[in-house]
Amino acid sequence: MDRNIVPKWAREIVRFMSIKPQFMLWGNVYDVYPMELGGSVITFKMIDYLRRMLTENGYGMVVAYEPLYGFTLLEGDPDAFKSITGESPGKDKTFACTVGKAVEMIERLVENEREYCSVVLNFSSRIPDIAGNDINEFYFRMFRLAQTAVPRMTGNDSAPKFNLAVWIMDKENDVPAWYTLDNPKIKNLAVPKPDYPVRKTIVENLSKNIDKFNELDEAKRQEGISIFVDQTNGLHGTEIVSIVALAKREGVPFGEIAEAIRMYKLGIVENPWSKIDMGKIGDAGPLLSKRVMGQDLAINKASDIIKRSVFNLSGSQYSKFSQRPKGVLFFAGPTGVGKTELAKAVTELLFGSETSYIRFDMSEFAHEHADQRLVGAPPGYVGYDVGGQLTNSIKQDPFSVVLFDEIEKAHPKILDVFLQILDDGRLTSGRGETAYFSESLIVFTSNLGIYEVTPDGRKIQKVGPDMSYEDINKSILGSIEDFFKYKIGRPEILNRIGDNIVVFDFIRPAVAYRILDKMLRNVIYKIEDTHKVGIDISEGALAKLREACCSDLGMGGRGVGNKLEDVFINPLSRALFEDRSKGRDRLTITDVLKKDTIWELVL
Repeated sequence: MDRNIVPKWAREIVRFMSIKPQFMLWGNVYDVYPMELGGSVITFKMIDYLRRMLTENGYGMVVAYEPLYGFTLLEGDPDAFKSITGESPGKDKTFACTVGKAVEMIERLVENEREYCSVVLNFSSRIPDIAGNDINEFYFRMFRLAQTAVPRMTGNDSAPKFNLAVWIMDKENDVPAWYTLDNPKIKNLAVPKPDYPVRKTIVENLSKNIDKFNELDEAKRQEGISIFVDQTNGLHGTEIVSIVALAKREGVPFGEIAEAIRMYKLGIVENPWSKIDMGKIGDAGPLLSKRVMGQDLAINKASDIIKRSVFNLSGSQYSKFSQRPKGVLFFAGPTGVGKTELAKAVTELLFGSETSYIRFDMSEFAHEHADQRLVGAPPGYVGYDVGGQLTNSIKQDPFSVVLFDEIEKAHPKILDVFLQILDDGRLTSGRGETAYFSESLIVFTSNLGIYEVTPDGRKIQKVGPDMSYEDINKSILGSIEDFFKYKIGRPEILNRIGDNIVVFDFIRPAVAYRILDKMLRNVIYKIEDTHKVGIDISEGALAKLREACCSDLGMGGRGVGNKLEDVFINPLSRALFEDRSKGRDRLTITDVLKKDTIWELVL
């Protein structure tokens, strides 16, 4: 048998069957495992794999035990089974019994000297649920059986072997700690998900069943196999089998196997990325500039990253089969300059609406266990049943723009979550469910570099609108580098973000006027549409509005909007309310005045 397809845990059983009387298999125990038979490779479930492997290694009798259902004679003579246990299996080679009776029969099978026998305890993690008060006796008698077991040698054997008890469990700690602690008679073996050679064996064996596989030349077949193996990293063998079945059902040819893998992982047949209007992407710069004003340099850089994402080229320099997110953007700069707005605009540009926009405010994830809110609490902890906010959101809509707002406020543990997303393109929730980010665009925002904190705790502005964009860009990039490399000691995060940092400029006065004009148009349109009242603003009144709303741009465009609400929207609401009895369908604002602390409009 090809050594590459024999799992390490199986080789360990063969190697130690002369040394250890009991083996405990845990982990990926409900999968399928490839085995070479007669020149062909066939996948078997664990119980069948063990039966064949043990039989090949001289065990004439292999018996499976399952709680509640009892024994099944997998291999061997029913008469020999009766001779050893005193019980006759039925016509289907099964024998049902209680847990108390089962341990007696296991003792007889393991202690017999008639022939080599292995007992496989399937679903061992469920035995305590079935055994009730008998569980302590069951564990002790099995423990004693391991201590008293003696290897023996028959006929043609070159070395003595034990009669074996093989436990199949979900987790390593599903038996009491005292059972395995410092117990030299027991071999603990983790069963991992299939590695590259095992996946390749399964893929090569099953791919011929996929449509148009045989029509491809050898080079194309090998390329498809490589894609299949690479993109199923982290999946179970049964999932590879399911992908093949899905490809056959949906009529996906082997040359497009990546599409079948995507369909399986995401559970969605349609791919919004394939329906993106390339004309709009080509005009991304001008289109985004309509939503976000005064950030032409930032938008140009973001547009390049978006185009790269649409063509799925992010990370392609490292692997042509990259499963990382479609793209990563790191928006840095002052508050209120359009970072969040640009993320929304990008979402609408890519997917047609903002409904595929998912935002997480990282200031809400500053405490130590905040990562559990994102990925879900582990079993036994509060919130386990709810799952993680991030993993749930991505499973519901994998084709999303995911915004992590003000990343620097997150607890350092959250950075490990980001690292896994950027590196692997997937996250496993506390419930063991995998969320895939390979179809998402990740956006981080940050205010790093705008202020610095003095030793006495005061915040001093480090960059300001009096500086050129080039100087602002250089200063902020330096601050971001210092933060990740030296302040929190996580340069690997910065390394994964790479050159995708987009620095935003301050809102300059000319841009602030444009923003104000746009906001005014929005307000006037809403009043006309909702209340059927037209609004005109004189040049003098507009000049005063600009002076009042745009004199302090420290809070950016959001500050302009907040000021407009105080200076214009609130007094306009009062004026409309007071004017309702006159029935006028058009109002002209001729002046804007401030009396004490209250703004008023002159009509």
